[in-house]
Amino acid sequence: MSVKKFNTEIAGTKLTVEVGKLAKQAHGACTVSYGETVVLATAVTSPEPREGIDYFPLMVDYEERLYAAGKIKGSRFIKREGRATDEAVLTARLIDRSIRPLFKEVERNDVQVVVTVLSYDGINDPDVPAMIAASIALGISPIAWNGPIAGVRIGRINNEWVVNPSVEAKQKSDLDLFLAGSADNIVMIEAGAKEISENDMFTAFEFGNKHIKKLLPFIEDIIKKVGLPKIQLEIDEGKNKLRQEVKIKVDAVLGKYDLSSCFQPDKSKMKTAIDDLKNKINEVLKEDNEVSKDMRAMGLTMIDETLEKVFKELVLNKKQRPDQRSFDEIRPLSAEVGILPRTHGSGLFSRGETQVLSIVTLGSPGDEQTLDTMEESGTKKYMHHYNFPGYSVGEVKPLRGPGRREIGHGALAEKALMPVLPNDEEFPYTIRVVSEVLGSNGSSSQASICGSTLSLMDAGVPIKAAVAGVAMGLVVDDHDAKKYEILTDIQGIEDHSGHMDFKVAGTKDGITAIQLDIKLGGISYQIAQETLTKAKIAREKILAVMQQAIVSPRPELSPYAPRIDTMRIDPDKIREVIGSGGKIINEIISECNVAIDIEQDGLVMITSTDGESAKKAREWIENIVKDIAIGEIYEGKVLKIVTDRNKGTEIGAIVELLPGKDGMVHISQVSQNRIDKVTDVIKVDDVVKVKVMDVDKEKGRISLSMKELLPKPAFDGDKKDFDKDSRDKKSHVFLRDKT
Repeated sequence: MSVKKFNTEIAGTKLTVEVGKLAKQAHGACTVSYGETVVLATAVTSPEPREGIDYFPLMVDYEERLYAAGKIKGSRFIKREGRATDEAVLTARLIDRSIRPLFKEVERNDVQVVVTVLSYDGINDPDVPAMIAASIALGISPIAWNGPIAGVRIGRINNEWVVNPSVEAKQKSDLDLFLAGSADNIVMIEAGAKEISENDMFTAFEFGNKHIKKLLPFIEDIIKKVGLPKIQLEIDEGKNKLRQEVKIKVDAVLGKYDLSSCFQPDKSKMKTAIDDLKNKINEVLKEDNEVSKDMRAMGLTMIDETLEKVFKELVLNKKQRPDQRSFDEIRPLSAEVGILPRTHGSGLFSRGETQVLSIVTLGSPGDEQTLDTMEESGTKKYMHHYNFPGYSVGEVKPLRGPGRREIGHGALAEKALMPVLPNDEEFPYTIRVVSEVLGSNGSSSQASICGSTLSLMDAGVPIKAAVAGVAMGLVVDDHDAKKYEILTDIQGIEDHSGHMDFKVAGTKDGITAIQLDIKLGGISYQIAQETLTKAKIAREKILAVMQQAIVSPRPELSPYAPRIDTMRIDPDKIREVIGSGGKIINEIISECNVAIDIEQDGLVMITSTDGESAKKAREWIENIVKDIAIGEIYEGKVLKIVTDRNKGTEIGAIVELLPGKDGMVHISQVSQNRIDKVTDVIKVDDVVKVKVMDVDKEKGRISLSMKELLPKPAFDGDKKDFDKDSRDKKSHVFLRDKT
């Protein structure tokens, strides 16, 4: 294929698609450049379907390359990229959730989409061109896919909608919405917001749709010009005939049962009823010697297909839910706080059979996470981690590192709570929240948001408002798309057999996070608007229950949490506090048993386990940065006696006024009377009282006087009659015994 280039523009930035130059052996490949951000997307499928599976085997990988941003990995020992970063995993999920609904459910050929970031300009986020590139790569390939789709990012700055805001502009936006879809339908939503109203959020959907409509003809034109003919899935007549034979036997058994009885409020009873039904089918098929093992597996799969049809019939025609709730009814709720004695904060939230325990740990600013990824270099002070062990669903499952689902759910909860967290000045702690899913029957990610709110308030974190989340579902008639029902607070079976998982989190005042996954080719904007409205009603009910457990953040932190004392210093004096090679600050940390973090703007944060240690460190720092002024009086230790290098005579003493700051008392300023040697009056380590006589900032010299603080000698007659030997030298020494 010859190299083809296609150009368009989005929000004033040039977008270029190039096909036929790179990755020529992939079944579909293209590069997409947006500004100077460049991504390569490839799509490949296996020649034969994978046998023995009942799902579509799609793999989506998003590969960040540090060279794209001109970086080398910071580790001294490992310089190549390791496992995918959380951000890369989240972008891969973003693409997966957008393209997966447009494949045929019956497809069993492996499909892999790989998006590699080749260049990153630090201005244009790679995930927008990555979504577009994945859509084009699949569209021009022979892989059976019902695309294309397009994706855009929407922000709002100063009440103005912005398409694909730059990395810098995103920081000023109160909305970060990623929208993927076709001309008329939404396929995927991922959003974080600062308490945006439902009406404003829907307006953002519509605004994004306008730009998707502009982009789709461009993508369709590329597919038309360079796309390959699509693979036609051939019907295996032999397998189809076999399937019909098995179906007759299965239907004969199912016809004797009231399948709606399989749907019960209790998850374990529902599972038992379905398992009993599968066992009965398996026994009947095993009795027939002509039925092979593969045929029995096919028969068991048919049970799931049949139950999905029964579920849809139950909801759409009988207007019932499996657990007998009304369509807008939430499962029983409960909320508790402070259930763990030694943690800094804890909250337990239950919704039906879903139960999540969230725990807060507070740390010093130095405990923050260091970010060193392709897109980010910095730190992170709030982290939310989500764990989903096998026992939460009654299964045996090895405990290994977090999977994509755990990373995705943790990031969603983190996004939902970020807008209500206090700023660093108000609450400088590093915050880590861990949500342990103890039981799950749907919507555990939203329960973790509720549990985390409870735990943060229990820990005394001054969050601005409570945040709650709810998952909304959808059932659509297979033959009439206008016939549908929206379900509030879906449980497991409704997620599995339904068509939508629309998660909405927020406060009483607005939305903070959205995540939409669907199984259809898309949902209408009308359905999206209705879902937002119903989700708000449900969210307010959940918040009311949470408020019964705790109304506002506790006024005091846990006694086991560290204390942070903050102060501000002149940024120009930071180096004085740190000292050469960190000598001074390390001395403070060691002596006071504290942790100290200093920001470039002069914010100093002292973390300690007791107030006295923090007070001592604070006073130490205050003394270091304090300006010495003429006329001030200090008590200081004599550090050394100064001698004239040429004559060898004593000419004065150096006295420490404050840590790191000292001045000199000239011999003439030691006593009211004339003395021959400084050591006749004071010695090293004596503590003396001095007055500041002069400060030379340019030369860094401070002149001191002891003489000014001593009483003038009393004598009768002329000065020449003064008896020099009558002076009491010890009377000039101040607090020598203390040293």
